[in-house]
Amino acid sequence: MLIPPNATLIDLRSEALRAAQPLGEYVNNSVLAVTLEAIEEGTHSLATVPGPLLVICERGVRSGLAARYLRADGLDAGHVVGGLAALIEK
Repeated sequence: MLIPPNATLIDLRSEALRAAQPLGEYVNNSVLAVTLEAIEEGTHSLATVPGPLLVICERGVRSGLAARYLRADGLDAGHVVGGLAALIEK
């Protein structure tokens, strides 16, 4: 999967999964760890993050939901369909 160079990746995975397989191994983009709960509750503080947001999770389901919430907040957000496996297959 091609990641736009100006996109910020929002990693929804658990701390253990992030530590086991950091996204920095696969992309040069900025990566922020945010929980789905913070996005659902609107306490994510992502309004000031530059560039489009690209949400990723393990399989792509939760990231799709999170991207919808972020778009509802007026942010430019998409998600990695297929999750981490799709990103790795780039």
